[in-house]
Amino acid sequence: MTVFVDTSALYAAADGNDSACRRAVATWTDLLEQNATLVTTNYILLETSALIQHRLGLARLQAFHQDVFPLLSVEWVTPDRHRSGVEATLTSARRQLSVVDCISFQTMRELGIHTAFAFDTHFRQQGFRCIP
Repeated sequence: MTVFVDTSALYAAADGNDSACRRAVATWTDLLEQNATLVTTNYILLETSALIQHRLGLARLQAFHQDVFPLLSVEWVTPDRHRSGVEATLTSARRQLSVVDCISFQTMRELGIHTAFAFDTHFRQQGFRCIP
């Protein structure tokens, strides 16, 4: 099984005070036990890193990069994919839908990924299956 991993899931698993932390850690563990292919983008890693550093500190950021990053297959955002994500964001005219979200949806569609490990409701609104 191939699963796209979103910032909302990565951050929830990293922050013990996050209301979704337990579900995120349990889902992460299940995915690893199933040997799922975990795909994300470099934009998700950047977004997650910034949140962890700002909210949880450098020690947690280091742990994220040592323990989690190696388990992910990273799709690097090309200039064309970036441009398309910006266009999709502007076309949607929805303030809460970010460029990173639109690039994530585009990446999932291009790779044929139908399941997202995400707590962000935008994935479900775009027709993807979300876990947990």
